[in-house]
Amino acid sequence: MRRRILLCVGNPDRGDDGAGPRVGALLREAAALDIVECRGDASAILAALEEAAEAVIVDAAISGAPAGTVRRFDLGDEGELLPIDSGWSSHGFGLAEAIGLARALGAFPPVCVLFTIEGESFAPGAPLSAAAQAGAAAAAERILAEFAAKERSDGASFFTAG
Repeated sequence: MRRRILLCVGNPDRGDDGAGPRVGALLREAAALDIVECRGDASAILAALEEAAEAVIVDAAISGAPAGTVRRFDLGDEGELLPIDSGWSSHGFGLAEAIGLARALGAFPPVCVLFTIEGESFAPGAPLSAAAQAGAAAAAERILAEFAAKERSDGASFFTAG
């Protein structure tokens, strides 16, 4: 059975690359969500997407926007495409490639939203910056608001039984 997931991508041991897992931690405390974490490996991302009917993905970004900026992309059927060489992701070969491959294989969920949080430091061993922490909190609030709006509009729950 395909499921609804919150896919939190990133490595908490690489500074602001830990923004995705931080969102997962914030939402794990707030509600019983089906949270999947991975460090950015394309094969792990692909495996998670293959099992999902609906997905919300959270990842750190490097686009030149101010640190902590949260952006939302609708990637589902006929949604936005992310160019692989755009430099928006903090992973060399990871999320954009996994999304492209999942689409090519027909394994991409028809409902998929990506939230990116702009980072400023990705040094090994560095802590999450204050800006990325603020961005993670803002992204978590937006995700919860979207889940609640979805429940109200069509009665479909994004929350799991636990």
